Amino acid sequence: MTAPGPAPAKRTGPARDQVYAWLRDAIISGEIEGGRFLDEHWVSGLVGVSRTPVREAFHQLAAEHFISLLPRKGAQVRMVTARELEEVYQTRRLIEGHAISTLCAARRGAPEEMTELLDSMERAGAARDWFKVSGLDRSFHRAMVDAAGNSVLTELYDTLRSRQQRVAVRALTARPERLTLIDSEHRALVAALDEHDEAEATRILHQHLRPVSEVISALPS
Repeated sequence: MTAPGPAPAKRTGPARDQVYAWLRDAIISGEIEGGRFLDEHWVSGLVGVSRTPVREAFHQLAAEHFISLLPRKGAQVRMVTARELEEVYQTRRLIEGHAISTLCAARRGAPEEMTELLDSMERAGAARDWFKVSGLDRSFHRAMVDAAGNSVLTELYDTLRSRQQRVAVRALTARPERLTLIDSEHRALVAALDEHDEAEATRILHQHLRPVSEVISALPS
């Protein structure tokens, strides 16, 4: 098996975490594509660690829905499907919609972090760095959820991380021309929160998190 790209850069921390972080980022970015089988021996040789931390990283990635562990076949990178995209968006609308309601009722306005991330997201988008855009986008929306103050919902939201970022990269890759609209929706959402306008913020969120037919059609069913 050949490497999907350059060998992973050296990272600090436990070997398991190094393997996990490299594989996670490569899967999110699409450098390791959906459907690909991963071999413990290949990964351990590429990263320069023993097979034990690779096995541990595989189990963590499986728990986060990046890969599937198949008996006698090893690990296979999960595909992003149309149904998964729709379900991720539906779950996000529920959690983020609750956050909007809470913030507007308390008249808190948009969290400062959301405003601070706007320019960074737009710069990353201009450079077509979809991996970076997906990470910043997640931080943007998570800041709103976290500011609502429900730690259980924030923890639940965090479990969506892998699918949320993979879906974002896949959607941007399929329809990069939507980036201008996405940026404008981000700014409109911040403005609506600052005006404590729950109805408008909710409308923008539902428009922002709607499945786009051209993206859906590009994904396996």
